[in-house]
Amino acid sequence: MNRYRIASITVALAAVGAFLAGCNASDEPRTTWNAAPEASASSSAPTGGTGGGEPTSALVAARSDASGVAGVRATTESTGVALTFDDGPDPTWTPKMLALLKKNDVKATFCLVGVQVQQFPQLVRDIVADGHTLCNHTWKHDTKLGTKSEDAIRADIQRTQEAIQAAAPGAQVKYFRHPGGMWTPRAVKVAGSLGMVSIGWDVDPMDWNIAKYPAGNPMRDHILQVVRSKVQAGSIVLSHDAGGDRAGTLAAYEILVPELKQKFQLTAL
Repeated sequence: MNRYRIASITVALAAVGAFLAGCNASDEPRTTWNAAPEASASSSAPTGGTGGGEPTSALVAARSDASGVAGVRATTESTGVALTFDDGPDPTWTPKMLALLKKNDVKATFCLVGVQVQQFPQLVRDIVADGHTLCNHTWKHDTKLGTKSEDAIRADIQRTQEAIQAAAPGAQVKYFRHPGGMWTPRAVKVAGSLGMVSIGWDVDPMDWNIAKYPAGNPMRDHILQVVRSKVQAGSIVLSHDAGGDRAGTLAAYEILVPELKQKFQLTAL
């Protein structure tokens, strides 16, 4: 085998190696939470990590199934478009997002994290009072929750449910969203056994990624471009009202909500 052929094979193998490394790379952000103090060590309910946001690996591959896991709903199953906001409630950004939605007479879906609910219960009541839909987003945004035992997954989801009910007695929580979009059949099964529909998304502007798209105008412009180009009838749009600086998110939706309302029926799930 001559040296030119050996060199060509070496380059090809290097390219394949780089591609596989990219497929396995984690783009999961690290976010500082406004976490409430943990329960006593005797508590039997498990807690997870504190990662925020949704990784690029969760981007939609097909509108019928955003995660590759059966049973995860990625559309509204109607012509309506649903805006969803994850990781809250947050004392800075949730009230501003609620005010924006109220101004435009739009209902959305808020995917709540248990430690945030525990620390800011009045914000949960405010969300409910404004007629928005609630979604369980686990106790502490544990992206690996779905890899744990059914008992551990159930305990985490139930702990979050209990916190929501303590904050807003009688509130309906019919939806579950796995942190980071890291769905597993086990997580979907447990959520279903608790009466919750697992929801994904088909539009993800990655508004958590302020390292790549700095907060403020750069993030605002990025969100505008993605949502305007990707949203269609039936879309579920993923964004965040907590987990970091959401100035860009708020600024984008101040423009997008009136625009989308002219083109689609904006609906809570």
